[in-house]
Amino acid sequence: MNSNPVRVGITIGDINGIGPEVVIKALSDQDGLRNTTPVIYASTKVISFYKKQLELNEFNFNSIKNPAEALPGKVNLLNCWEEDVEIIPGEKNANGGKYAMLSMDATAADLKAGKLDVVVTAPINKDCVREAGFKFPGHTEYFADQFGQKDVLMFMCADKLRVGVVTGHVPLKNVAALITSESVEKKLRLMLTSLKEDFGFSKPKIAVLGLNPHAGDRGTIGNEEMEIILPVVEKIRAEGELVFGCYSADGFFGSSNIKNFDGILSMYHDQGLTGFKSISFDEGVNFTAGLPVVRTSPDHGTAYDLAGKGKASELSFRNAFLMACEIHRNRINHRELTSNPLKSQKVEKERE
Repeated sequence: MNSNPVRVGITIGDINGIGPEVVIKALSDQDGLRNTTPVIYASTKVISFYKKQLELNEFNFNSIKNPAEALPGKVNLLNCWEEDVEIIPGEKNANGGKYAMLSMDATAADLKAGKLDVVVTAPINKDCVREAGFKFPGHTEYFADQFGQKDVLMFMCADKLRVGVVTGHVPLKNVAALITSESVEKKLRLMLTSLKEDFGFSKPKIAVLGLNPHAGDRGTIGNEEMEIILPVVEKIRAEGELVFGCYSADGFFGSSNIKNFDGILSMYHDQGLTGFKSISFDEGVNFTAGLPVVRTSPDHGTAYDLAGKGKASELSFRNAFLMACEIHRNRINHRELTSNPLKSQKVEKERE
C-alpha cells in the first residue's frame, strides 16, 4: 500500500455560506491530518476573517504559492486572489459565486496537472455561480466536464449506506424519458466498478429500485420496471454479479433490508437522496464515481442561516475529507492487486 501523504485540494465554496467555517473546523483536528497534505484554495483574508469571526485562535495555516510548497500534516492555503473581498456571512450575493468559481477552477487545474491527488469541495449556491458564468447544474457535472467523462455516478455514502442515482440534477418531468436500458446499465456498471475499486468489495451486492410507486406493481402503475429496469438487472446478474431488484423505494428505505446491500441504485435524485438524508443527514458524503480522480463533498448546502454563527456541523465535511483519502488509497491498492494475481489471492484468503 502506498504510504505517501495524500495531497488534498479543498475548494472554499461560497464565501458567505458555511463552507469556510466547516473547512476550518474540520482541519482544526490535527489527528485527522495524519498522512495527508491539505491545500485550501481561497485567500488569506477569507480564512483569517472566519478564524476571527469564529474565535478559532488555535487554527493556523501555511501560506503557499503552489502545491509543491505544501507541508504534509499541516493546513496549507493557496491564494487564488489577492483583492479585498466583502464577506457577508449569510448573504446570498454575486461574490459568493465569483470566488467559489475562482477556487474551483484553480483546484481543477492543479488536479489535472497531477499536483493534487484528490479534491474535496465545499458547498456552492447554484444561483450565485450561475450568475458568475457557471454553466453546470453542480459540482458533479463540472468535474465530469473538466476530466472529459460523459458518464459519472453521483454516489452518496455514509458508513455502510451507499446510494447512487441514474438521473441527477434534472427536472422531475424529464426523469421518465431518461430512464432507458442504456442509462440504467451504465450507472449500474459504474456502481459495480466503484464498489470494487474505490471501496474494496470483491463481490458487491446491489439493490436496484423501481421508478414508479410500488415498483410499478407489475405494470399496473407503469411499465418501466418490466420493460427497462428488470431486463438490465437480469442481464448483469447473468454475468455473475450480485444485482437484485426492482424494489419499491418507500418500503425499501423503511426496512432493515438496506443493511443487506453494499450499494443501492435509485432512479432519480430525490428518490435516492430523500431516503439517504433521512438516515444519515449531517454525516453523509457526496462522491463522484467514474472520474479518473477522486472528488467528494459534504452532503449539505451553503446553509446561509447558519453562516458565521459557529453552529454549522463540520462532520460531513470531515467525512468527505477522510473518504477522499481512503478511496485514493483503495484505488492504489486495487491497481497493485490487479497487477499481482498472487497478492490478490492472498488478500482474498485473509478476508475469508
